[in-house]
Amino acid sequence: MALMCVIALFALITAQCARATPPSFVLLFADDLGYGDLGCFGHPSSLTPNLDRLAAHGLRFTDFYVTSPVCSPSRAALLTGRYQTRSGIYPGVLYPASKGGLPLNETTIAELLKSKGYTTAIVGKWHLGIGLNGTYLPTRQGFDNYLGIPYSHDQGPCQNLTCFPPDVKCYGFCDQGVVTVPLMFNENIKQQPADFLQLEKAYSEFATQFITDAVRNNGPFFLYYPSHHTHYPQYAGADYAGKSPRGPFGDALMEFDGTVGKILQTLEETGVINNTLVFFTGDNGPELMRKSRGGNAGLMKCGKGTTYEGGMREPAIAYWPGSIQPGVTHALASSLDILPTFAKLAGAALPDVQLDGVDMTNILLNRGASERQTIFYYPIAPSEKYSVFAVRWKNFKAHYYTQGAIHSENPQDSNCSSLFLKRHDPPLLYNLEADPSENYNLNSTEWDSVLKQIQAVKEQFEASMVFGESEIAKGRDSALEPCCIPNCTPKPTCCLSTCKRSKHER
Repeated sequence: MALMCVIALFALITAQCARATPPSFVLLFADDLGYGDLGCFGHPSSLTPNLDRLAAHGLRFTDFYVTSPVCSPSRAALLTGRYQTRSGIYPGVLYPASKGGLPLNETTIAELLKSKGYTTAIVGKWHLGIGLNGTYLPTRQGFDNYLGIPYSHDQGPCQNLTCFPPDVKCYGFCDQGVVTVPLMFNENIKQQPADFLQLEKAYSEFATQFITDAVRNNGPFFLYYPSHHTHYPQYAGADYAGKSPRGPFGDALMEFDGTVGKILQTLEETGVINNTLVFFTGDNGPELMRKSRGGNAGLMKCGKGTTYEGGMREPAIAYWPGSIQPGVTHALASSLDILPTFAKLAGAALPDVQLDGVDMTNILLNRGASERQTIFYYPIAPSEKYSVFAVRWKNFKAHYYTQGAIHSENPQDSNCSSLFLKRHDPPLLYNLEADPSENYNLNSTEWDSVLKQIQAVKEQFEASMVFGESEIAKGRDSALEPCCIPNCTPKPTCCLSTCKRSKHER
């Protein structure tokens, strides 16, 4: 009996110690993925078994939002817990030659977790600036290690590159007149142009090795995997090319899902899966202009580039065996909320700045209510003159302005692609619980009280918003384009072959 008591006491102490150990974090971030693109969110032909597993055994969000319908601002908000207007990542996105980037006085998730002894790494797409001598690279923003392309992989000529084996050229032309996309390790160019057929394999190996090393060193870790998938042009290696019934887009999505599977397998094999929170979402809605080569917003209206639901409502899943019970939540949540949530779980102090995110632990651990009641929708090019284009309050969404985008060209709905800015007075009002597709404007006087409440919330938020200096408005300098051959001329042709490592690498 005494021995049994000792064993029980030891088990209790062990369990308490395990809970006292801060969790590790894996943040998965897809690119240009629509609300309706995953099998677990209703797509009939997407093959995503690993993401489906996360959804089946984790918590699936139905009402999760990002802060912008395009890449760079969405990523800035994710990593800082602050709207991109505060950090200056607007209007639009950063380019290879951009002078600006995510300001170094912004506190990223990586910096916050490093203060608590976490090892940090990013693998994939950064897209928050490079700058002079690598000023804005991830290694300057709290990440110990980085492997990836520092911006979008279509921001360089791609027509002569191979996207699918054995020799299928990339579909389309991407950006012209700039260097081919580089693969960087920390602050050095490892390869230029990046080999798309081997890229995901390199990412997967980097991610699994990082986790293995972190566990061996007995410390908590943060892995950020912002994938290039499923952004145009789609690509896939030999293990996934031609394997999806959905075509090239489906192959790319399968490859992303495959890397997710290898990360999960590594968490299991190293014995840390029960003490790791895995969170998945995407940066913005799908490029409808790509038709079947683009993503799918499901029931949501329009897509990338717009402040309709299809542009900014994203699939999201939280997975933490033993801590998060499987199910579905309709709680309102945002990518802004990830930083304060990770901070709470890691025991880290929040940065002394105006945060826009709220703690999600009540949703994740208790299936409780959200601390968030509002979502503010900024367009591609926000300004103090127009401020937010739309506001969601509880289940209601009011559009003060609407504007389509080239990204969302859709012959079935001219609102998606019309570039004409429309002001709505009174605002368009939709009940997103009853009408997630934003089809039926509630234009009768019985909804006046709702509009008044939304207007009050909007005015309060706008009074708190201080626009930071625009980093994108600082302009570009072609000399800043990363090239494996220093001072090369002309830039577009200097990097057509794989780089040789040299002392000149950046």
